[in-house]
Amino acid sequence: MSQYVNDGMPEIGQEDRRQFLKVVGLTGAVAAGSEFTLSDLRGEVEGETAGELAAMGESIRSDLVGTLDAGLLGSELASLEGQIERLPELRAMGVPAENSTEYQALAEPGWAIHEHLVEVGFFESVEEHLPEFTPEHIGATAREFINTAALASALAELGYSEEELTSTVVNVVNNKERLAMWVPTKNIPAGVEGFDPANIAPLHQRASAGVLLWTDYLDTYLWQNEVLLTDTILDNNYGDLKQMYAGLHLLANAAEDLAGSQELSDAQLTAALSAGAAMMIVGQEDLTNDVMRITDEMRAPRTGGA
Repeated sequence: MSQYVNDGMPEIGQEDRRQFLKVVGLTGAVAAGSEFTLSDLRGEVEGETAGELAAMGESIRSDLVGTLDAGLLGSELASLEGQIERLPELRAMGVPAENSTEYQALAEPGWAIHEHLVEVGFFESVEEHLPEFTPEHIGATAREFINTAALASALAELGYSEEELTSTVVNVVNNKERLAMWVPTKNIPAGVEGFDPANIAPLHQRASAGVLLWTDYLDTYLWQNEVLLTDTILDNNYGDLKQMYAGLHLLANAAEDLAGSQELSDAQLTAALSAGAAMMIVGQEDLTNDVMRITDEMRAPRTGGA
């Protein structure tokens, strides 16, 4: 279970920082510091040398050239950004009213982006060319993300603090075992009981649909379970959503960049897609543990002799 402080920021301890720095290859003077931000590490971590991330991004770009609707993606990305900026308002709202659609509104532009990407085969291309979440790929993605200021800057413009971004990246990278459990459809062996790969969506599609489905459910779920909710649970809900929507924004931003300006390099494109999926995966798994599975220890005190 994730722990949040200061209105939703993941709490990162010294051991968390040590593990993260080891993954990104920093064991010297920079790693000796007890605290850091992504900006502190930028330029300290080594970028890609073998060109593997770039090759993956180049293949995805080649597959999708001319298929993406730049106008639709640009418009819906702007709408998504407007909704992300509303996250503090949703936290301040507390428990939604009966029949509220506030959280559904948060997800609406994400659904428009998701459905377009499904239609053009975006997720199939990404799955074909990206590997599983191996420790090596997670480390390479983290290093490229750290060194790509534009990706962090886009989130900062939406209200993500330097500390929130750092905590999110550390939390995701340190959950490599959980990420490894999300297997690309292409790697699910045929004949496994209960699983037909032909009926399983690509990994990135599963990740983004999961974010949106959980979000759509929150209006009803929070209202129905108000008696159980504490400020801590609502803070965690806010923090998990910020993590999930940071990932969704990275995915949508990468798709919009592919369709239009193409300002991201091939390696940066790969980093945005992989980091985005990882944030969405860890965020929604945290949400299930922090908000959806309320134990007796977590719930609000019973009243009236109940």
